[in-house]
Amino acid sequence: MRKIPPEAFDFYFSLGPGRSYQAVAERYQVSKRAVTTLALRDDWQGRLRELEEKAREEADRKKLQTLEAVHDRHMKALRMVFAKGVEALNRMAIDSPADAMKAIQLAIREERVAIGEPTDRTAVSVEEKIRSEYERWMTIQGGDEADEDAAGADDAD
Repeated sequence: MRKIPPEAFDFYFSLGPGRSYQAVAERYQVSKRAVTTLALRDDWQGRLRELEEKAREEADRKKLQTLEAVHDRHMKALRMVFAKGVEALNRMAIDSPADAMKAIQLAIREERVAIGEPTDRTAVSVEEKIRSEYERWMTIQGGDEADEDAAGADDAD
């Protein structure tokens, strides 16, 4: 009888999503039953779950680092554009500041987006919204004549 080496789990893990105890048995020329017994004793499924969870956590950590690096690069670029815009505005004659102002406005807008702020102030107060809805509900829609006109229009179709 052959003994299954300790690295059998490593081979099993390396097989990826299509892994099987049968593949391990064939690789080490042992029975599937022997591999299954070892796998249960050494908790291969538990170890597999732990490794997959660690791999997911590591992948998430790397994604976060990448996202932070991208964000930092963009913020540096925006600060540079802003600074160049202010510098250009200081150097320019008053009759041609349009390009400098565009650069400054772009940098400000993009910086606000990057930090999660709105770029335009379009918020409506709750009081304004309630008032407009109340007025809409309370407006008479033409009375009975409008109802008869609507019914006649339906008949014409």
